[in-house]
Amino acid sequence: MSTLKAWVHTLRYEAQDIISVELHPMAGQSLPVFEAGAHIDLHLPGGLVRSYSLANDSQERHRYVLGILRDKASRGGSRAVHEHLRVGMALDISAPRNHFPLHEDAHHSVLIAGGIGITPILSMARRLNALGRSFEVIYLARSRSSAAFVEALRALACPVHWHFDDEAGGPADLRALLAARSPDSNTHHYACGPALMLSAFEQSCEALGHTNAHIERFAAVDIQVADDARPHFTVELRQSGKSFEVTPDTTLHKKLRELHVSVPFSCEEGICGACETRVLEGTPDHRDMVLSSAEHAANTLMMVCVSGCKSERLVLDL
Repeated sequence: MSTLKAWVHTLRYEAQDIISVELHPMAGQSLPVFEAGAHIDLHLPGGLVRSYSLANDSQERHRYVLGILRDKASRGGSRAVHEHLRVGMALDISAPRNHFPLHEDAHHSVLIAGGIGITPILSMARRLNALGRSFEVIYLARSRSSAAFVEALRALACPVHWHFDDEAGGPADLRALLAARSPDSNTHHYACGPALMLSAFEQSCEALGHTNAHIERFAAVDIQVADDARPHFTVELRQSGKSFEVTPDTTLHKKLRELHVSVPFSCEEGICGACETRVLEGTPDHRDMVLSSAEHAANTLMMVCVSGCKSERLVLDL
C-alpha cells in the first residue's frame, strides 16, 4: 500500500483521555483532499496501523486533525498515540478514505455524536456550516470533562443539543430525541459513537421511519458466520499467480498475512475499509460493517480481513 509522510505539528489536550493530533505535510509537499466523514490510517511506532477520523474543515489543505481517545480496551493503537507520539515526529499515513459520506444536498441533517464520535461529526458540521445548509448536532457524552472539541463546535453557532449522563442522571433517550425530528424524506441522520448508541440509533430510525440513516463504527460488532459458509475453500490471487487452501484451522486473513500479500490491513475488524478487494469469481461470506447490503449482494467487493467464502473457489484481484 502506498503511503505518504506527514509530521506531528501539535498535540493538544481536548478532554479527559482525549488528545488531538494535528499533522502537517512535509516541506514542499501537500496533503490529499478529503471529504467530511473521511478517515486516514496512522502507521504507529511498533508496526501498528490504525484508522482515525478527520475532524478539521475538509477544505483545508495544510493539515489533518484527529481526535484520539485513550481506550481502556486498546489493542495498542490509542496507547501508542498517547504514549509515543511527539511533536516533530514524522509518520507514514494513508490517503483519506470515506465510508461515511455527507449528503451535502439534504434539506436538513441531524448529526449525532457519542463521545469520541464527535471527530467525523465535527468535520461534517463544519462543511454544512460553510455551505449554509440546515443542520443540528446532538452531542452525547458521559460528562462535560470527557467531551472533546466543545469550543470548536460552539464556534459554529449551530443548534446543539447537549446531553451529559452524569448531569442528566443517565444516558439520553435517543429514540425520544429522534422522534422530535420529523421523518422528512430528504432529512439525513448521521451517528458515530459506541456500539450500544449506534444500535439504539439504527433501531430508533427504523421504528420512526427515518430512512436516511448513516453510521460510522469505531469498534466491530460480532457478525455470525453464514450457515452456508464453507470451512474449506480454494483461493486464487489473479495478479500474483498464487493459490492456497483455507481450512477450518486458519482464515483468509491469516493466509494472506503468511504469504505476505500486499493488502493494506489496518483495523483487521472489518470496519475501516482499508483491505477492500475486488472479487473476480466466487461468493464471499461478508462479515464487514463497511459495505452496504447492495454491495454485499453484488459480491464484487469484500473485506478480506474478516470475511470468508460460500463457494468452493474464490478468485481475488490481488
